[in-house]
This record gives sequence, C-alpha cells and structure tokens, in this order.
Amino acid sequence: MTLPESIPRYPELLDGAGLKIGIVMSRFNAPICEQLLAATAQELRCLGVASADIRIVTVPGALEIPLILQTLAQSEKPRFDALIALGAVIRGDTYHFEVVANDACRGVLDTQLETGLPIANGILTCNTDEQALARTTQKGTDCARTAVEMACLIARIRENPL
Repeated sequence: MTLPESIPRYPELLDGAGLKIGIVMSRFNAPICEQLLAATAQELRCLGVASADIRIVTVPGALEIPLILQTLAQSEKPRFDALIALGAVIRGDTYHFEVVANDACRGVLDTQLETGLPIANGILTCNTDEQALARTTQKGTDCARTAVEMACLIARIRENPL
C-alpha cells in the first residue's frame, strides 16, 4: 500500500557536509573495534563529513561508552551534530555478556533520549570473534549513515516542522 502524495514527509538526506560527528570507541576487543572505526570513518568521508569534523575518543570497554557519549553530547565546543558508539561484546561462559551488552546498549539509548542528540549504536553483541569481524564493515557503514541521516533529519524538523 502506498501513501497518498498529499501526506507531507521528510525525505532521506545523507549530506554530511558541515556536520560534526563524535565517535566513542571501546578498546576492549580492539581488532574488531578498529575495523568498525575504519568502516565508519570511511563512510563518513564518503557522505561528505570532513576529517577535521570527526573526533574520536577511546574508552576501556563498552560500559564506559555511555558516560563519554553523555559528556560529548553536553559539550559546548565542539558542538556535535551526532555521535557514534563503537564496541564489541563477545559472549563468554558467564552471565557477564548479558550484563555488559544490555547495560551498554541501554546507556546509549538513554543518553540519546536524555540529550536529544542522535547516537548511532555500533556496539556489536556476538557469540564469537568471527561473527563480530564478519559484521564490522556493514555495521560501521550503517552507523555512519544513521548518524548523518538523523543529524540532518533533526535539523530539518527543528527548522521546518511539518
């Protein structure tokens, strides 16, 4: 079913020119996270985000990501248009996986909702390193596209509500 053309909508916009993007990356499971970062940064540049407008902060692990996202979201200089969380939580033999995966991802969502700043969640939660490595390129690309699209969408809504 298609919607009538008379219903206003905001079209998808993926123009990153002039956007300032912050990335918070976990150093735990570093090989996976570095590949996520490479894919994310490459796609941001493809979308027009200047390298000078990208800031990267690393933290020890996934549970530390939300606090630094919150700090960046509340910073005045530079003022970010969107943030990206990158990490990898790999299942082990204990319940610790569920705690870290759930709390880190919930912290990302809570920070986004509390600050009103879009945050693309690129924290992989996988059973094995191999599964995570297989997802790094697509997830990094998706996070870059999500951050740019959401930053553009929020700016358009604030400038011109439907």
